[in-house]
Amino acid sequence: MSGRCGCSANEAVPPVNSNDKDPKMSVKRKAAGNQRTTVDITDPESAKGAMKHIGGSLSDHWNVILFNQAARTLWIGHSDEEGKDRQYKAMASALIGIAPKDEIEGMITAQLLAAHNAAMECYRRAMHSEQTFEGRRENLNQANKLSRSYAVLLEALNRHRGKGQQKVTVEHVHVHSGGQAVVGVVAPTAGLSSSEELNAKQVAHAPQPTLRSPNAERESMSIARDAERSMSNARRNVTGGTEGE
Repeated sequence: MSGRCGCSANEAVPPVNSNDKDPKMSVKRKAAGNQRTTVDITDPESAKGAMKHIGGSLSDHWNVILFNQAARTLWIGHSDEEGKDRQYKAMASALIGIAPKDEIEGMITAQLLAAHNAAMECYRRAMHSEQTFEGRRENLNQANKLSRSYAVLLEALNRHRGKGQQKVTVEHVHVHSGGQAVVGVVAPTAGLSSSEELNAKQVAHAPQPTLRSPNAERESMSIARDAERSMSNARRNVTGGTEGE
């Protein structure tokens, strides 16, 4: 593939260097039998991160592999060479547009594109004019699952990118007499100076006077629990006779 990324969808894994003389800066792995090979991870050319905008890593080995993984999720069965080239360039442009900042974001981004490609292919097959009812139902079912996975991955990416945000929780508010309280979201008020806007956002409480009964004689009085007190007579004299007397 030719394009901005400078990588190929068929590029192989970085070569193995068996002559590395610095074992501290290498990762050793067992090969077939008892032989050992050493993978050089100190390649200065790879550490430049020239393609960090694709995979989010300072290692271009990682960035190239990530691009290859994402590119292989494209459906190219019916594409000619020119069509494949456009698809690879579109994949690279999508990775660049999402702009992963580290390896984790790079992996989530690649899986986002893979889920999107697979979901769209399932939708396409479901809508094929010669598709059977069972085939259409199965493809729509798989497309629905892939779309849900896409939403989960997108949420994970946004949550990872917002990991540095701080959350402030106010548990106690002390209010002085004469203040005012505002409960809810306070939107900025246009036309106010910075000091006026700050005062408008302050959380306070406006104490209200105690409501008094309109009949002062009927206001309740506090009485000690064990104190003796007289009971009012429930009966009262009624002037006049009853009807029929």
